[in-house]
Amino acid sequence: MRFVLPAALALATIAAPAIAQTQPGAAVASRVTAGTYAVDPAHTQVTWALNHMGFTILEGQFGASEGSLTLDPAKPQAAKVDVTFKIDELSVTSAKFAEHLKSKDFFDAATYPTARLVSTGVKVMGNKAVITGNLTIKDQTKPVTLNATFFGAGTNPMSKKLNIGFRATGKIKRSDFGVGAYAPVVGDEVDLTINAAFTAQ
Repeated sequence: MRFVLPAALALATIAAPAIAQTQPGAAVASRVTAGTYAVDPAHTQVTWALNHMGFTILEGQFGASEGSLTLDPAKPQAAKVDVTFKIDELSVTSAKFAEHLKSKDFFDAATYPTARLVSTGVKVMGNKAVITGNLTIKDQTKPVTLNATFFGAGTNPMSKKLNIGFRATGKIKRSDFGVGAYAPVVGDEVDLTINAAFTAQ
């Protein structure tokens, strides 16, 4: 019996690369075709993180409700991104705290249920890009810069449609958008991580 576990582990180690190779998506630019892609709400989210009073890092998420990506591999600098996020469905680890964040003390989600990111420029460098754009939260629109990486492309085996994915990071200040001004002891700088998935039409 003592040889069963090592043998199983060895088989798992051998099988792992094979399983990974069956993934339909990969960062292969030649798989991308020109067109307009719709955002995939189930696989697109913004994770935000900020310093909570010097005690810990607080994180939460917003999902996407709608949006699009228009691009042409022959003219990558002309790409356009427009994505709307659901502020009124923000997610944190406590339901009670989520309601507090959605209150008028912070996002006032009843009045401003969504946020929107619209690109104004794209500078492509291989599989990476710097995206400049306008971010609107609580009717306050400010410029934002995102460092994006092409994550993968391929035919989704479920939908049979071409999928494209990106990961991006950036920083904003919550004070620029009037979020939680009454809580100055909470960090003003917010780190953003965006995982964005798009599906061919």
